This record gives sequence, structure tokens and C-alpha cells, in this order.
Amino acid sequence: MTWDIKMEGNLLTVALDGRFVASSAPMLREDLLGRIGEGTNVLFDLTNMVHIDSSGLGVLVQALQKTKAAGGKVILAGLQPGPKIVFDITKVSRVFEIVPTVADAKFG
Repeated sequence: MTWDIKMEGNLLTVALDGRFVASSAPMLREDLLGRIGEGTNVLFDLTNMVHIDSSGLGVLVQALQKTKAAGGKVILAGLQPGPKIVFDITKVSRVFEIVPTVADAKFG
């Protein structure tokens, strides 16, 4: 998996590409969690994420917890049908705001 993280103002955009699994989760966790600060909002662009396992879900949940604790908001955009099944089965979809596209993400 590859990822691209961009910070613009208080919005941290994280674009994921490929399979978000145990082999890549620790590296992304380290890269991502250190960037979340006071008032940071996080937008995950999942348009190109084709698979996620429990390790990947764990990173997203940790990002959600840290962001909320810092007074920010997390939105997942572009969740594809394959990964969506994992979100639904684990009921993780209930704790995230999920929108169809990046353009649909509204903060504030």
C-alpha cells in the first residue's frame, strides 16, 4: 500500500492506495498519528483502497480517537464496495462519518 498525506490549514488529507493490511499499518500509524494536533480535521480518501484488514481498521480507529480528543473531526470518503463489507461486518461503519466522494466531505 502507498499513502499520501497533505496538511492544508487544519485539514489533514490522507489518500490511501492499495491494500491496507498488517504489513503497512505500523508505518502509516507512525506517519499519521504524529501529525494530528489541536483542532486538526482528518479526511481519509479511500477511493483507491481495495482492501482493509483489522490492522488497517485499528489505525483508522486510533486516528479517530486522537482527532476527536484534539477537538477535530474525521471523515472517510470514497469507501469502495469490497472494503465496505469489512466496515459493515465489524460495525466500524457506525463510528465514522462516511461520504461517497472527497467533494462530499464537509468540515465545520
